[in-house]
Amino acid sequence: MLIIYTGNGKGKTSACVGQTLRALGQGLVVAFGQFMKRNGLAGEQNLLAQLLTDRFMALGAGFYKDPQEFAIHRDKAQQLLSWAGAQLESGLDMLVLDEALYALGHGFITREELQSIIDSCGQKSCHLVLSGRGAPDWLVLEADIVSDITEVRHIYNQGGQARPGIEF
Repeated sequence: MLIIYTGNGKGKTSACVGQTLRALGQGLVVAFGQFMKRNGLAGEQNLLAQLLTDRFMALGAGFYKDPQEFAIHRDKAQQLLSWAGAQLESGLDMLVLDEALYALGHGFITREELQSIIDSCGQKSCHLVLSGRGAPDWLVLEADIVSDITEVRHIYNQGGQARPGIEF
C-alpha cells in the first residue's frame, strides 16, 4: 500500500510514528527515514533509533530557508534515497519516508526518483508511507490511503513557542 499523510496541520510525523509502531506491533520489519530533519533534534528520533537501530535514518540539513543551500539539501536527500534503496534490498515490510513531500516540493528529490522508490516498494510487496505538505495530484491518485491533516488552531498563531515533546 501507498499511504500519504499531508496537509498544513500538525501531526504528519506523529502519524508516521504511529503507523510505524502499529506495524512493529504486528511483527512487520520497518525502516523509517526522515528528510529535512537533523538527527538528534526531535523526540521521536531517540525512540525510533532505539527501536529500529540501523533501520532509522534522519539525514537532513534542516528546513530550507536559503536558496544558496539547495545543493546541500539535495545532497542530503540523495543520501537518504540511497539509504532507503539499500533498506529495501534488505527485506522490509514497510518503509516510512517522513517529509518526503517537502523534499519533493523543493526539488531535492525528483518525481522520477520518488516514483522509483514507489515502484521498488510495489515490486517487493513493501508498504510505503510518505508525509509532508503539498502532496501533488499525481501522487494522491496513485495512493491507496491519503490523510489530509488540517490545521484548525495552533499555538504559534497566538505567539506560542515550540515545546519539547509536542512540536519536536
